[in-house]
Amino acid sequence: MRINNNHHKNYWVSLPFINKFFQKILKKNREIFYNYFKNSIFIDINKNILDVGTTDIVNEYENIFLQKYPYKEKITCLSNQELLEVKKKYPEIQTLLGDARNMNFEDNCFEIVHSNATIEHVGNFENQIKFIQECYRVSSKYVFIQTPNKLFPIDFHTKIPLIHFLPDKAYRTLLKLVGLSFYADINNLNLLSKKKLIVIMKILNINNYKIINHKLFGLGSNIILIIRK
Repeated sequence: MRINNNHHKNYWVSLPFINKFFQKILKKNREIFYNYFKNSIFIDINKNILDVGTTDIVNEYENIFLQKYPYKEKITCLSNQELLEVKKKYPEIQTLLGDARNMNFEDNCFEIVHSNATIEHVGNFENQIKFIQECYRVSSKYVFIQTPNKLFPIDFHTKIPLIHFLPDKAYRTLLKLVGLSFYADINNLNLLSKKKLIVIMKILNINNYKIINHKLFGLGSNIILIIRK
């Protein structure tokens, strides 16, 4: 589901100022995403919330949602990582190891399901459908899913402009050539567009939703799907 940053080599590592620049942008965006969440979904201490795809990094740039959400004792984190650092920093949060495409939860058992930048890491289009279907199934009130927009000129995973606009085979071949074989695998990175999200909504027969197009430098950098049951 989520990527551990130690599992791949990033060729930008030799340019720390580039990394710092992207980190600042990502942090600011993630804070904005939390504000979208807070302004779109009514939260209170009585609502149980499932965070799907939590990563085990607790620095100032990651897990902004966990940092800011006020009722941490109501959060359950589902991840394919052990989340040892998360448990250490937030002992009041429950953590579970699992697969977001096949969750071991009963229907409607969380009022809110939240996921930030995970759906692009669950595999092919069929797996992305399963991901949303499961988030929808276990939620009783709201689903909030944020993902990078495939139509933005720069992919913030690879930090390479434009090549993700190429046909899929050429795009993944180029990633391998520049040393990013990890992201060349569709199981690790499969970007979505707003159009693809709408197709998934039709396939799943979900009608009560909205999609927010978050802009960076005047262009849509991220898409946010909010479903109300």
